[in-house]
Amino acid sequence: RDECADPSTCGINATCHNTPGNFYCICAAGFSLKSGETNFTNLHESCMSVCDIDKSICGEGGVCHNSKDSHECVCRSGFTNYGHKQMKCTELKCNTFISESKASQASPELTKLVSLMTNSCLVLNESKSARKERFKQVDGERLLEALLSALDSLLHSGFQGDNHKVSAMFNIVESMLKLIGPLLSESQTKRSSSKTEVELLVKWGKSPPEGDFNISSGHTQFTSNWDTATGNKYLGFTTAALLSYKGLEESLNGYFNHLETQKKQTFKINSKVVTATVSNTETDKLQNPVNFTFSHLEKTKEAHCVFWDPKLKGGAWSKEGCTRVNSSDVQTVCSCTHLSSFAVLMALYDIGDVYELTLITWVGLPLSLVCLLICIITFYLVRSIQSTRNTIHLHLCISLFIAYFVFLVGIARTENEVGCAVVAGVLHYFFLASFCWMCLEGVQLFRMVVLVFNTTLRPIYMIAAGYGVPAVIVAISAAVNPSGYGTRGYCWLNIQDGFIWSFYGPVCAIIIVNVLFFLITIWKLAEKFSSLNPDLNNLRKIKAFTVTAIAQLCVLGIMWVFGCFQFSKDTLAMSYIFTILSSLQGVLMFIMHCWLSKQVRDEYAKFLSSICTPQKSKYSEFSSNQTSKSQGSKSVQHTGESHI
Repeated sequence: RDECADPSTCGINATCHNTPGNFYCICAAGFSLKSGETNFTNLHESCMSVCDIDKSICGEGGVCHNSKDSHECVCRSGFTNYGHKQMKCTELKCNTFISESKASQASPELTKLVSLMTNSCLVLNESKSARKERFKQVDGERLLEALLSALDSLLHSGFQGDNHKVSAMFNIVESMLKLIGPLLSESQTKRSSSKTEVELLVKWGKSPPEGDFNISSGHTQFTSNWDTATGNKYLGFTTAALLSYKGLEESLNGYFNHLETQKKQTFKINSKVVTATVSNTETDKLQNPVNFTFSHLEKTKEAHCVFWDPKLKGGAWSKEGCTRVNSSDVQTVCSCTHLSSFAVLMALYDIGDVYELTLITWVGLPLSLVCLLICIITFYLVRSIQSTRNTIHLHLCISLFIAYFVFLVGIARTENEVGCAVVAGVLHYFFLASFCWMCLEGVQLFRMVVLVFNTTLRPIYMIAAGYGVPAVIVAISAAVNPSGYGTRGYCWLNIQDGFIWSFYGPVCAIIIVNVLFFLITIWKLAEKFSSLNPDLNNLRKIKAFTVTAIAQLCVLGIMWVFGCFQFSKDTLAMSYIFTILSSLQGVLMFIMHCWLSKQVRDEYAKFLSSICTPQKSKYSEFSSNQTSKSQGSKSVQHTGESHI
């Protein structure tokens, strides 16, 4: 017989299905048995609304309603199920997005992102009746495109050394990826732009997903399991995302002050910078570490795993919680026990010493120091060459001698941070002083050619210009950026944050001024040589002075052009040229101002003669005196005889 002929066989919320000699009932969509089964044959059982069976089916923030096809969760204000009607309503805190607006005010791109993120969050937080029309505007694909577009604009404009701005960007990116993930219609989404590349995964279901996942973006892979991505509280969905930045590694070199390093060790970012997020809100201390595989931008033997920590003076790289699992020349695998909102991981390499440069420095600089010391003694003791010009040379040699001596003994003493900063300050001061004294030489030559009378500079003015101007520059630099003196690799000015221009700025200005003085001097000399009654001896002397001064400026100026690249691994040839020129600086001063001067050579000859033949000199002096006395007596005797 047909049991399904009776409409009351299965009840009002089920349908009857006949089988040969039997039948079974199936609960309608949105209904089930208390046991959770949907098929039954026991007429004493009846299908009930899932809303009545499981009061928590929509979560504490939602209300369950029966619908034609199934049930629907209507979320109260402040809760959302991201448009998935049968999923639980979870709380969405828009205050976290609003609080980030303060950090983004310095950047129009970040401000625009925060505004878009906040508005989208508020729409999701509205009740069903209020958001029915506006909800259509909140589209995951559209938000993802807006994020990538804003990041392109931001990365094109650059950060200009603002680590607070970098921290704000990382925070906002992570928050937006967490917001966008559950709004995407596809389980896997990949997008790329001129400056970014991103992949997002999302899993929906009544029960948490299981197994491992692997996300690849750019030159990096993010590997973990769905349990870690879900966390202790399942929201009805689980997301994971990895965003890779193109070219950002070049802007973030230099924030390594908080990394523990070996002596003279420094770093350079050697991978793409990435941001990784999951829907789990508690990722500060993960029980199961997550893994990242980074492809190296350059082959390297040593790599370090780091992340961006905004708590370190506005933002800096840190190794805490990240360890290197294995590494080769081309890639590094990192394991980390945290995935905070600012998590960015990368591999770095260190720059080592070059033996040949060390050898040149320790052989060449002492030679230069010896020559400078001879010049100082010569200019101070030899009275026959005393003049304003030689006074300038004396102080120029003193400045260079102190600078090179401190460079030789202190440039690598980085173990004491304060001492290293003092060494850098002393080098800054005396190298600037050497350029100031060279500028004074240009001024003096100009006065000798242009002015006929009063061509001598007053000593008080020379001291003020030669030592006072550098003191003012160093004092202002130290007051503005005291942390710019000394780095982990060497005791010199910080190159990464642009502080080096407190040295190169004045040096460039002095070189330009000196070149102008020399051009005018040469022009005036040419005029005087072509005049009707030229003082040839004096003009030739000034001409020789000018040639040596120009040669001196060229050597010292060119040396510091290459010195700009002294502490970079990528420009090793520049380091060789700088080291060789600095080693020759003292030798050049000695040759130009001492050895090529006949007066100085004569004084050297007298000095060496008095040392090498002291007894002969005394005997000769005695013989000379006796001869003079004898000749004097004869002269008197002869005169007397004449008078007689």
